[in-house]
Amino acid sequence: MSVERADAVNDAAEDFAGWPPASTIFPVKDISLAVVDGEHPFHLQQRQAAEENWAREVARNPAFFNGRLILQRKLSYEDGIIRGEAQFVPYSTFLWWRRQAVSVTGAHLFGLPVLISSDNALVAIRMSQTTANPGQVYFAAGSMDATDIRDGHADLLGNMHREVMEETGLRLEEAEADPLFFGSYQNRRVAIYRCFRFNMTAEEMAETIRNNPDFGNEVDAAVIIRSPDPKAHFYAPSMPPLLNWFFNGAR
Repeated sequence: MSVERADAVNDAAEDFAGWPPASTIFPVKDISLAVVDGEHPFHLQQRQAAEENWAREVARNPAFFNGRLILQRKLSYEDGIIRGEAQFVPYSTFLWWRRQAVSVTGAHLFGLPVLISSDNALVAIRMSQTTANPGQVYFAAGSMDATDIRDGHADLLGNMHREVMEETGLRLEEAEADPLFFGSYQNRRVAIYRCFRFNMTAEEMAETIRNNPDFGNEVDAAVIIRSPDPKAHFYAPSMPPLLNWFFNGAR
């Protein structure tokens, strides 16, 4: 390992000092995510490389849109509370950020609503080939953007409601929400989970997803999950820790 890469690994580890171990599920009592003005350090450092990568990304997938989303520049976990400070970056910068083996600047925090059926299965979606995560299976979710900002702070729960409605047609307000959030992280990507229990069977929920007017665009399948097997589907990295937690004691 080069000296620069070793320093990057050490910096990344220090940023998450005091957090629970990576790839474990831990309780989150509260979340405060401020969105501030200015340019994100990673965007300033990597603007040209991000633009060059964007040209390659769009050549492979012309459906991509270079909108703006929030990327954390500071993130802490103390006494069960996550506090963060984020700035807007172009989607092109985010795609380049997540391609780095070690991202020494920034973190990506996103909500992952856990959809639970009345027969105690999990209901996820499979992303289509036109998305940035082709073929991956995870719960309906998406990065936070300008529509998710309220009074200078990111509204993570509002983001969950919006993404689930858009991608599945299901309404989180019709489900019973567990009172607490949970978290897990890997390589500076922080997933925040909350369980939502529907009064619908897994197949009824899957049928709702298949009948959603947007089905076939970003989402090409509803996936019913009844086991913690991490190899049962092509899961996103945020899913296996959650599956192990849910099927091995959380219920």
